[in-house]
Amino acid sequence: MISTPSSPLLGPSAPTERSDNATGATPRYLDHSYTISPQRYPNYYKPSMFKQLSRLPCRSGLTPLAPGSRRYLQTKKQHSLPAAYYRGGTSRAVFFKQEDLPSDRKDWAPIFRSVIGSPDPHGRQLDGLGGGLSSLSKVCVVGASTHAEADVDYTFVSLGIKNTDVDYSSNCGNMSSAVGPFAVDAHVFPLQNPSLDSASVRIHNTNTGKIIHSSFAVVDGEAATSGGFAIDGVAGTAARVQLDFINPAGSVTGKLLPTGNVVDTFDGIRATCIDVGNPCVFVQAVDLDVSGNLTPDEIAAHSDLLARLDSIRRQAGVKMGIADETGAVPGSVPKICIVAPPSTTDSRDIEQKQTSVDVDLLARALSVGQPHKAVPITVALALAAAAYVPQSTVAGVVNENPVDSAGITIGHASGNLLVGADFDVDGALTSATVFSTARRLFEGRIFWKNDT
Repeated sequence: MISTPSSPLLGPSAPTERSDNATGATPRYLDHSYTISPQRYPNYYKPSMFKQLSRLPCRSGLTPLAPGSRRYLQTKKQHSLPAAYYRGGTSRAVFFKQEDLPSDRKDWAPIFRSVIGSPDPHGRQLDGLGGGLSSLSKVCVVGASTHAEADVDYTFVSLGIKNTDVDYSSNCGNMSSAVGPFAVDAHVFPLQNPSLDSASVRIHNTNTGKIIHSSFAVVDGEAATSGGFAIDGVAGTAARVQLDFINPAGSVTGKLLPTGNVVDTFDGIRATCIDVGNPCVFVQAVDLDVSGNLTPDEIAAHSDLLARLDSIRRQAGVKMGIADETGAVPGSVPKICIVAPPSTTDSRDIEQKQTSVDVDLLARALSVGQPHKAVPITVALALAAAAYVPQSTVAGVVNENPVDSAGITIGHASGNLLVGADFDVDGALTSATVFSTARRLFEGRIFWKNDT
């Protein structure tokens, strides 16, 4: 039997039994024998105070409303729409059929923001399906084709994470790999014969006006997911998706070299501005005085480097004709990428199998201000094209003989990617090919709210 001691706040009380554990004492927060002493601290014990509190004008959510009052936000129901969630390459996005969305595109923005969880000042997008990364803050809309040479229309939407941006200015190559499978799975592109074991869908990307051919296996009328093909940055293997980007040059600006120059200079840094898949800006790591094999985390921690790259990107955007002033340049384009030659002795390159025997160049890309965990496919297309432009910043880091005769092999932050490029007799880029994977993660109804 142990008696509880007196204290200034906790007055004396009767002895109480305590369990004898390692310390022989019960924590005070579990010992209900302690009581507030009204004699020692009268201000803590005023019956009149509790009476006053009970008269405060508070009511619970179940209390009837006073006449004439309204409870608006508390009783607003959420809205819902049919949707699906797909991984495409090293990205993920929410997919909608265009017929399920409002006919006026101006009404799409609040739906997309709520679904993704933007804006989020904390940068986590916990109230939506975004994951706080540019590669996850995406929406794709697929519908009937408006183009004579395509089977479906596809619109890509990039959502700002901490801001309200809803950006239609560019395409996403990674999510392009999921468009064909979604079109088949959602019956936007009905298969002529369900017993076929493969499908080829011609996609009209409305952001760029370009055509993409998507070829993939099908099983029982749905896009196949199981297979032996692997892409760096995604665990495991899956069914292969082949993407052929037809005449990809001039996707936004209408020109392969929008500035008219192979090399421009911004803030004293040489840059090649090229428009293939998306407008891109390529700068060499040596000119920035950084290593070409930095990790995304190392780049993100280098605030001065990020600021320099964004300044170069915005100036390039103006010179490429994307915007009239640097402040109006979209966050999604042009994309900027650091390039460097692979080494034969660097320990990190050897560990990641990115030596000059394995890859033709190293690339570290940024997307919407964030270091990309792998490489955007549209950036990879532009890299492959720029590698064949003499005197470009990319050609300057690539060996004369590629490691793979099928195309250019890019060493990115998560592994390697082979990009094929075809040119006509005049040297014009006619198509670019990449291989990727995609998978349907869920389909059903997605909920969104509008508190305005």
